[in-house]
Amino acid sequence: MQEELERKTVAILYNGGKLSARTLARLAAVLVRMAQQAYQKGLTPHGRQSVKKLMNHRTGTEAAEYVGAPRQFDRVARKFNVDYAFYKVAPEKYLLFFKSGQSDAITACLSEYSKRVMNKSRRPSIRQQLRHFGEKARVENKARELKREVGHVDR
Repeated sequence: MQEELERKTVAILYNGGKLSARTLARLAAVLVRMAQQAYQKGLTPHGRQSVKKLMNHRTGTEAAEYVGAPRQFDRVARKFNVDYAFYKVAPEKYLLFFKSGQSDAITACLSEYSKRVMNKSRRPSIRQQLRHFGEKARVENKARELKREVGHVDR
């Protein structure tokens, strides 16, 4: 067992010695390129950012009109991991810039956002809910009082 291990070690060292300088240079160049790509990937911001930073990604960008509050859109966009930027055109009107490659994700994100907005408008406000439950409690209290009065009269 020990002899076999020594033989394999010698074979690896012998084959490693055969590497040419050109092969080592190529390997070093590949490693440097990988390190640079990892560094650049760490520098590029993700999620909501300024239009200038989005343009510096050096990919194609698209724009769409957006009406509403950007903060509400942010909550939905975090789920989809999209890179986007808002540019204010007028009060409550924005241009939504995003990467061309992420147009499908932005479409899905906008559809979910619109579903949320539509569902939110259907829900009654807290004041309306309180009013409703207050009325319900008054009706139940009157029903209890009537039962008590009827119970006392029968006895």
